[in-house]
Amino acid sequence: MTAASSLMAVQPPQVDGDALSTARECTLRDFTAPPSFRDSQFGIILRNQRMRPADNSGLKTLSGYRSRFIHLTNSFEFAGWGSVTRLKLGNDDYAEGLARVQALRKEQVLGQFLASGLAGNAVLGSVFYALPAVVAVSGVYSPISLFLATLILFLWRPIMEELASALPISGGPYTYILNVSTKTFALVGAALLLLDFGSTSIVSAATAATYLSGEVPSLPFPTWVGAIIVLVLFTLISLTGVRESARLALGVLSLHIVSMIVLIIVASIHWRKIGVQQLTDNWNLWRATSSTSSSGIAKQIYYGICLGMLGLTGFECTPSYVSRIKPGKFPLVLRNLHIPAIGMNTVLMLLVLAVIPMDVILGGANVLSVLAQASGGRWLRTWIVVDAIIVLCGGVLTGILSACELLQQLALHRVVPRLFLAVVPRTGAPYFSVLAFTAFSGLLYATAGASLVVVSEMFSLVWLTVMALFPAALLLLRFNRGQLPRARRTQLCVVASALLIAPVVFAGNVAYKPQTAGYFAAYVAGIISFFSVTQNKVTLLRWVYWTYDQYPALHSWRASREWGVRLVAAMRGLRRQQVCILAKTDEINSLCRMILYVRKNEETSHLKIVHFYEDDEGIPSELEANAKILDEAFPEITIDLTLVNGTFEPASVAALSHRLGIPQPLMFMTCPSAQCPHSIADFGTRIISL
Repeated sequence: MTAASSLMAVQPPQVDGDALSTARECTLRDFTAPPSFRDSQFGIILRNQRMRPADNSGLKTLSGYRSRFIHLTNSFEFAGWGSVTRLKLGNDDYAEGLARVQALRKEQVLGQFLASGLAGNAVLGSVFYALPAVVAVSGVYSPISLFLATLILFLWRPIMEELASALPISGGPYTYILNVSTKTFALVGAALLLLDFGSTSIVSAATAATYLSGEVPSLPFPTWVGAIIVLVLFTLISLTGVRESARLALGVLSLHIVSMIVLIIVASIHWRKIGVQQLTDNWNLWRATSSTSSSGIAKQIYYGICLGMLGLTGFECTPSYVSRIKPGKFPLVLRNLHIPAIGMNTVLMLLVLAVIPMDVILGGANVLSVLAQASGGRWLRTWIVVDAIIVLCGGVLTGILSACELLQQLALHRVVPRLFLAVVPRTGAPYFSVLAFTAFSGLLYATAGASLVVVSEMFSLVWLTVMALFPAALLLLRFNRGQLPRARRTQLCVVASALLIAPVVFAGNVAYKPQTAGYFAAYVAGIISFFSVTQNKVTLLRWVYWTYDQYPALHSWRASREWGVRLVAAMRGLRRQQVCILAKTDEINSLCRMILYVRKNEETSHLKIVHFYEDDEGIPSELEANAKILDEAFPEITIDLTLVNGTFEPASVAALSHRLGIPQPLMFMTCPSAQCPHSIADFGTRIISL
């Protein structure tokens, strides 16, 4: 063979130029544009899941992940496979959703005066038990202590206003913390709030009974029985509903303000007649029996400020029913309560020192009724005693209604049974919450030995701790939910000052009466333990079953086996309660964080990822793929993806809640931006991420 023929043998075959160009383009495209998740049909995921049944009932049988129970298979530990569905809400669903949104807005029935009336009786009625407590430690410096104590609240007002504008949801610090932090921390706040509301009701009822017994020594029953009678009476009144109760509370508050104005005027006229001699005598007597050094005087004023905060109790109740207050009225409510408290506490304390001898003041008498007797005679004393009993009873009503709002929120979040949501058909009052809280208040009073002193001293510590939750919640909101829209922004130095003052005043109360810290710790620990059990029901039942599982002999008895079966059924039923997250993105890191939140804070094995879309192009391209990845990554949770054709708005979310049977408080979403046209209160959902 010649060289020429050899060369011809190895030459490639001739091809068409257009075909060669097309082949090169295909090769280049294959290297530069790998197939998407949708194009590859999720190969890896399908390879793991292709053996599952069509009805998604199979197990996620991952190697090395086995049940810790001897007599239970992996079917108990692992949830079923998730599914992907498309959903279009019907007209009935939208009608129900719109009705829910309108019902929420109709609940905003309290104007600035009706809302002020609910908490005002607790705030302005506290003069009847705050003044004697302060004068016992601060003496002639009591007006200074009370004035400074009431001024401190100027730090809290902008903080409470910002929180309420960002999260206009009832429940107070509990709901604030729930939307900016973990549910565990929120339940600590709920425990403090419940104890605070119980203390408000008990101190108000017991003080009213004490005033009555002081004026009518021949009562046929002891003081503690009178306190229980007052508590029961206003329990019945609270069953008439919030709006009716608010009107009654406003009437009581109006009477109290008129009574205090009359007392101040009459006492001022009497002081002018008698001159400053009594005030001088009290000054000299106190300085002769107490320290006159600068440090001693400062200490007395400091202790007076610490105990004088009792004169502000009731402010913490206003955020508990903020969702029922008309938009824009909450700052006015705080103003209506704060300004009268400043003048009333300070001026009345000064008049008491100017008219009544110090030994009478310290003798435990009803100081304001004694002031009325000395200034105006028997008619004014009778008036003030009647006013004291009525307004303090209004404080009982404040505690009950605030607690009911909190218990309803806890029931919606599955911390307490849904029975707490049951209402009287005619009035809408949550009767089970009312009765349960009354029983709790009675238990609190009984365990304190029916001692007003013990409950009052413990009350001051609880109140200060609750007030510290407000700046703490605002700091967390700023850090974790910074883009949440709000009407105002408080300076950071104001928030920090409030957060520092609260422990300083708390320490003063403990230093003055160290034993009160023991009562405080015992009650808080008891309530937190109760909430821990109700929040972690499945975990507790798992421990019970694990203990039962360790004794094989128990499984051989028929009765014991049936008990074990019921226990397993209870755990499965509790775990299958669904929750849902509203996703606007397909970013897997964002979805994973939301699922981790659910896993940490809610006892469930069934989660739905919901995305609203208006057309197919609006569905994020990798949402389905990432949902399947997460379903694979969390074998203990069934993760469904539901694509809802519709607009993301409050009515649609409420309609979806109705369709899926998932309460709106158990539907979680990311933090809305300032451009969102709707309030978080309209959605009724929980914010769990940025």
